[in-house]
Amino acid sequence: MTTILPTSTATTATTAATTVQSTTTLNSDFETFLKMLTAQMENQDPLNPIDSSEYASQLAAFSSVEQQVLTNDLLTALTAQMNTSSLAELSSWVGMEARSSAGVVFDGAPETLHPLPAALADEAYLVVYDKDGVEVQRQEIALDGEEVEWAGVASNGAPLDNGTYYFEVENYANGSVLGSTPVESYQAIEEAQMIDGQVVLILQGGQPIFPTNVTALRD
Repeated sequence: MTTILPTSTATTATTAATTVQSTTTLNSDFETFLKMLTAQMENQDPLNPIDSSEYASQLAAFSSVEQQVLTNDLLTALTAQMNTSSLAELSSWVGMEARSSAGVVFDGAPETLHPLPAALADEAYLVVYDKDGVEVQRQEIALDGEEVEWAGVASNGAPLDNGTYYFEVENYANGSVLGSTPVESYQAIEEAQMIDGQVVLILQGGQPIFPTNVTALRD
């Protein structure tokens, strides 16, 4: 079960509260710093007074730290606003189908897959894994990148269990393994969420993906 995180209003309120808290903390720290500096001046050795340049150096150092904290707070606020804006924009994707290499939630119906064989391959195999990463099927496919209808049936003709399956293309050239390339499919986008400060799309079946992993969209 997915959880919708706070909206832009809540995010703005949280950011504002954080900024106020940081400013209050800085003011408190500055007062403490002045008290310590005053105490240092009052208790210095009159025969060996502290050089005034040291006070200036301490004030400059504190001012630098203060500005850095305020700058970080500003950057945090700007990042939150940008993420909120991205969330609002990507919410228009909800209800559309996204093409990506995410796993497929199999419910007994055939799935259309888009394998991407390597350009130098002279053999390519579609390899299917279950949610635990165990290989459950392997079949040779064409090298032209044409879509494949995957029926979810094992080599013995028995249907595979319903669940999430992952796919890759295993490529060969002259009998040697070239490596694996992705297999993409279209799946409906059910939600757009903000998770740990990043916008995430939730696909059918609850699978999360980043928007940057989407290679195509369709109605």
